[in-house]
Amino acid sequence: MLIDTHCHLDFPDFDADRDIVIREAQKAGVGFFIDVASSFEGSKRALRLSKTFEQVYASIGVHPHDAKDCGSEQWPALEALISEDKVVAIGEVGLDFYRNLSEPAVQVEVFRKFISLAERSSLPLIVHSRLASDQTLAILKEYPVACSTGVVIHCFSGDMDFLKNCLDLGFFVSFTCNVTYKKADAIREVLKFAPLDRMFLETDAPYLSPEGKRGKRNEPANLLELAREVSRVKQIDFDKVCAETTKNARKFFRI
Repeated sequence: MLIDTHCHLDFPDFDADRDIVIREAQKAGVGFFIDVASSFEGSKRALRLSKTFEQVYASIGVHPHDAKDCGSEQWPALEALISEDKVVAIGEVGLDFYRNLSEPAVQVEVFRKFISLAERSSLPLIVHSRLASDQTLAILKEYPVACSTGVVIHCFSGDMDFLKNCLDLGFFVSFTCNVTYKKADAIREVLKFAPLDRMFLETDAPYLSPEGKRGKRNEPANLLELAREVSRVKQIDFDKVCAETTKNARKFFRI
């Protein structure tokens, strides 16, 4: 029974057939879903989904792209959402210096606020980091309490140095279906060295469909294809990949 540790079932992409998508994923062997918010409104949607579907849990946060829209008036409401049942994490939050849709200084400010919120709520962090490895690590090191509660770098695409630094700090790393891409040799090389007991699997649906389905909406059922690729790359039995990553996720998210 797999856990999709990072998907966006609250997105409009799933409005027409969300029930079917969840049902098909369950048939494939995906038993639980972490719906990871990327905005204030998305946080409310994620929470509603968690109350609608027994198998769905919510993570509350604002993506760095939308940090500019996270005003002071929203923080009391965000804190209230975090206290709700079935909220299992803070995220996705972090830094994205690839597109800079929010100013870097604003991203840093909002990231710090969410880390502090994670400390106060004793919830783990789901961190987005793109072209910001050094900055992400430097900030997280300032918050040892949050780091000890739990940190996962989602959609891991960093190099070996970033992996080593994350592991040294006790972080988890999560891989997505982009490891199946024909030109993803660099990510696969890092995947080889990522310890299975520090890994999660995720789809990031509706994004990052696996090879052969690119251009189509990604769905949690495709987590099986990711697990097969991880098994092939790491030369570890498929059932063991599924069992270990699920065990990791259950403990981290307290499911």
